[in-house]
Amino acid sequence: MSAVAVDAPVGAGTGARGSSNGALLALARFEARRLLTRVPVVVAFVAYAAWIVWHTPGSWDGHPALQEADRDTQAMPMLVGLAVLVSANFAALRPVRHGTEQHLGVLAMPAWRRTAAHALSVVPAALLTAVCVGGQFTWEALKPGAVGHGSPAELAAGPLVVLAAGTIGVLVASLVRSPVAAPLLVVPLLYLLVLGSGSGGADGVSWLAPVVVQSGGDALPSGLLGRPAAWHALYLAGIALCAAFLALLRAGGRNVAVRTGVALTLALAVAGGVLQARGAQPSPELTAARERAVSDPALRCTERGRSTYCAFPEWAPRVGVWAGVVDRVQALAGGTARERRLVVGQRIGAADLVSDAAVPPRSEPGRVTVGTAWGGNRVPEFSSAVAAVLVTGSEKAGGELCDGRMVTLMWLSLSWQDDPMDALRRVRLDDSVSGSAIVLSPTEPLSMTEGQTDVVRRLLEKPAGGTGERVKAHWDELTEPGVTTARAAELLGVAGPREADSCE
Repeated sequence: MSAVAVDAPVGAGTGARGSSNGALLALARFEARRLLTRVPVVVAFVAYAAWIVWHTPGSWDGHPALQEADRDTQAMPMLVGLAVLVSANFAALRPVRHGTEQHLGVLAMPAWRRTAAHALSVVPAALLTAVCVGGQFTWEALKPGAVGHGSPAELAAGPLVVLAAGTIGVLVASLVRSPVAAPLLVVPLLYLLVLGSGSGGADGVSWLAPVVVQSGGDALPSGLLGRPAAWHALYLAGIALCAAFLALLRAGGRNVAVRTGVALTLALAVAGGVLQARGAQPSPELTAARERAVSDPALRCTERGRSTYCAFPEWAPRVGVWAGVVDRVQALAGGTARERRLVVGQRIGAADLVSDAAVPPRSEPGRVTVGTAWGGNRVPEFSSAVAAVLVTGSEKAGGELCDGRMVTLMWLSLSWQDDPMDALRRVRLDDSVSGSAIVLSPTEPLSMTEGQTDVVRRLLEKPAGGTGERVKAHWDELTEPGVTTARAAELLGVAGPREADSCE
């Protein structure tokens, strides 16, 4: 018998490589479908979608700052990421669980290419997460009260967390050939996720967590955030790709492309981690800008009616709703307060812009502070600040108020609102409508005694029209320093407190 040599047709090598790549992509598509239909992944995505539908309509009371809303998209993808990690790990260990691992050696596709298919199979889960993130953020952005600007890098964090979790699941499968490894890994990961995401983000170490939620006061202008979001996205992308290439290397992919991929993606993750750690510390320029924003902010001022409204540029669209509150409160006042010119200025808190330090009240007459949050409780709080300036002349004098003028102040603040009693409850620190309480304000809080609360509650239960006429008719006496709560109640036609207030 003789052997006959036959020349291979031109392009045979290319065709074989193309066929191999096609098989890899076909396996990746198959595994992606299996992954997306796994029970943990389905449950996670259903929970994610349900959370968006439940949470988004009422978030920020319909007035989101988009530089805060983009970060709000990062928490739930961590749940999806854990489900994808476990499911991708189980898929990669399917031969181990079914006892068929020794039979796969006869296949034309080597083990490292099968591992590559498992790594690629997590991409659709990351893309589906991106759809959920985009839907949630778009919903917030389309709200009539939305202001500010979102960050693409912040929005990318959620999908990148899912991608990284999936590739880590594949890597763990190549390192530990046991199906119990990934479930056991979930417990410490949950601990790290909760611990890391709750960090303030002030130091570089906290940015090693998948998500960094900075706690503090209300929303800040975009230029003052100082979050290294772009470097963090690079860090997450580097981790995801490095885990995938390490899994290929562990599975036997020792060619130049895989080794180069490991080196480059590891460098990418390290560079992102180092640069985000540096970026977490505010630069001297950012620190100076924050100090200016507290002491002498660059506001954009507009005239509305009799008053002037000054806001950070991103909050300029909100001037109209502030003016609406001022006009309603001022329309109920009497005397010269009805025509008084007010200057409503937006202010933010402490110089470090991290703590909830109170904004100090202004002593200048006619100055009213408004914060960066709006809707819900913020409306009666701002309304009370406006009423305090109309009754006492300044925010500082309003914060020191203790006598019967508090009755007139609270009636001006609450009587025009859709549900005055509910507004009274929400503006008080203890959510009560009886007894003494602290009244919240954009600056320092006000104080109501038990007797003043009783009188205000009786006034709010009466028709606003009759009380409004009495307020205008007796304005000078109602706003006279030292007027008692009993005298204010008498002038307004309701029963007074059973005993004198302690501050009188």
